Amino acid sequence: MATSSSFIRRLEDLETQGVLRSLPEDNKRYKVDLSSNDYLGLSTDTDLHAHFLEDLEKHHYPFSAGSSRLLLKNSQVHQQLEKLIAAKYKAEACLFFNSGYQCNLGVLSGLATKNDLILADKYVHASCIDGAQLSSATLMRFKHLGYEHLEQLVQRYRNDYEHVFILTESVFSMDGDVADLNKLVAIKNKYDCLLYVDEAHAVGVRGTTGLGCSEDENLIEQIDFIVGAFGKALASVGGYVVCKAVFKSLLVNHARSFIYSTALPPVNVAWSHFVFERLSDFKEQRSKLATLSSEFSSLLGSESQSHIVPYYVGGNKETVKLASSLQKQGFNVLAIRSPTVPINTARLRFSLSANHSIKALNPIFKQLKTYENNLVT
Repeated sequence: MATSSSFIRRLEDLETQGVLRSLPEDNKRYKVDLSSNDYLGLSTDTDLHAHFLEDLEKHHYPFSAGSSRLLLKNSQVHQQLEKLIAAKYKAEACLFFNSGYQCNLGVLSGLATKNDLILADKYVHASCIDGAQLSSATLMRFKHLGYEHLEQLVQRYRNDYEHVFILTESVFSMDGDVADLNKLVAIKNKYDCLLYVDEAHAVGVRGTTGLGCSEDENLIEQIDFIVGAFGKALASVGGYVVCKAVFKSLLVNHARSFIYSTALPPVNVAWSHFVFERLSDFKEQRSKLATLSSEFSSLLGSESQSHIVPYYVGGNKETVKLASSLQKQGFNVLAIRSPTVPINTARLRFSLSANHSIKALNPIFKQLKTYENNLVT
């Protein structure tokens, strides 16, 4: 009984701090979903779904893999997807994981050793930090987008370690700002480091063919590890890392999140292959999303560089209250609070989609203007 009471107190403490989370209701009741990562609107593209189902009838893919890939004789559909991704990036190899989280967890913990240093942008995703902490490497953080600080750390510590991994996102998931990949590549080359770029929020929406910011900047060959996710713009499930063949071989032997996970069902992997094969066809969606993001950000008074647009409020409770008022109007926008973001930087996070229109979003600006006026008075 005493133990149960202590757990209850922990929940009460979270509620007092304004950070208690609970599973949301089904968002079908919302007229506009602004919390989804379905940036291109592919998850509701009925024509795309119909074409896939026509193709599916020819193959009869299983609905369960039944074991990890090291036990199931390495299903052909998984191999085909990895070959396709590697070919698109013109890279030596690709390894597919069950999720983007498992990918970052497995790659970093599987490759970095006690002789290595990981230098991570302060705002990288939790999965990157968890992967780094599970490794035996030393982890240090550099200021968000602070490349002078990064270079100072590299200069100071490079000779103390066998390898130095520089870890960043391209489009950052909480603020929507974008890393300067050219500066990172310059530092990586100058000091002989390894550059690791998580493109989870950029794949599909950035680049001529949708490969991400690395394609936008023509830097794919300069980046040692490019991580992508299927659960966002690509409307599927799974994550992948594009890298050299030697790294893939090491990961097959050392990435625990890969080795000890039952593989994704072949039918899901087939859908991922189907979407990725057509990635270059979604230019219209990418263009529409870019235009909408610019207009929305401007009207919001934000300087967001992407389709992720934050509106800063400050306190957790105030942010939850503002989110609730928008939800009552039919807009599914969520409050992002500490500890996900730093204390006193709680914000509304608007995840835009090519399916949205600026007209449908107009009531949001009116509500936020009312909120701002109330602050003044």
